[in-house]
Amino acid sequence: MEHLLQALLLGLVQGLTEFLPVSSSAHLRLVGLLFPQGDGAGEFDPGATFTAITQLGTELAVVIYFRKDIGRILTQWSRGLTGKIPQSDPDVRMGWLVVIGTVPIVLAGYFFQEAIRSTFRSLWIVAIVLIGFGLLLGLADRLGRQQLRFEQMSYRHGIAVGLAQVLALVPGVSRSGATTTAGLALGYSRPAAARFSFLLAVPAVFGSGLYELLQSFSEPGPYSLGETFAATVVAFVVGFLVIAFFMNYISRRSFAPFVVYRVVLGVVLLVLLSLGVVSA
Repeated sequence: MEHLLQALLLGLVQGLTEFLPVSSSAHLRLVGLLFPQGDGAGEFDPGATFTAITQLGTELAVVIYFRKDIGRILTQWSRGLTGKIPQSDPDVRMGWLVVIGTVPIVLAGYFFQEAIRSTFRSLWIVAIVLIGFGLLLGLADRLGRQQLRFEQMSYRHGIAVGLAQVLALVPGVSRSGATTTAGLALGYSRPAAARFSFLLAVPAVFGSGLYELLQSFSEPGPYSLGETFAATVVAFVVGFLVIAFFMNYISRRSFAPFVVYRVVLGVVLLVLLSLGVVSA
């Protein structure tokens, strides 16, 4: 029962933080510090596998929330493949942008898998990137022109945002934070940057989550498959509500509160690490 409650709490955290630019993987890592290891001592890391599988729930929330966009883009993109409509059609271009923009993170995830599971999960790295990329988000939000619309996303810009998504492999960066920062820096409005960020994440996260799900059968993590599934369901429900809130919020307000939160959390974590209160 204790493990189930832990998994449900982590699922709640995943749903709350996946779509906000604060890094869900970092928060799962930090919340794991509250849980003792099996022998009652030490600190606990939910692991990259648990994180990837619960992200399936939050990405399903993206698919449902943006179902009209995704359905239209897939339909037009397939028609473009058969030559029924020109490649210049905005939805055809968006389909290719998601495909091309996904390639960098797939390659990085494959070649740096060991570092993702170990080195990148150091809390020193998490703390530093929470602060650093929080400040970058603040600068992009403040200095970006915010004039371009979602439909105006070009191939050059789509590839740039896709490269930014690679940084999300490091806990603390935030997938939505990195890609939204890139979109803002390129001159897109807050809603447009966030919308493309969410759509771009779908194939990469589903691919990673399904791969980790298959791996979990031969390499079980700290939670059983049933506990992980329960956490994934919680992440889906909470994530859907957070998307609705976030898209409404950024249409009227800036990212400033998220920037402040990231910096404060990063500084607190650095202090705790320096004092030896928590282990990296």
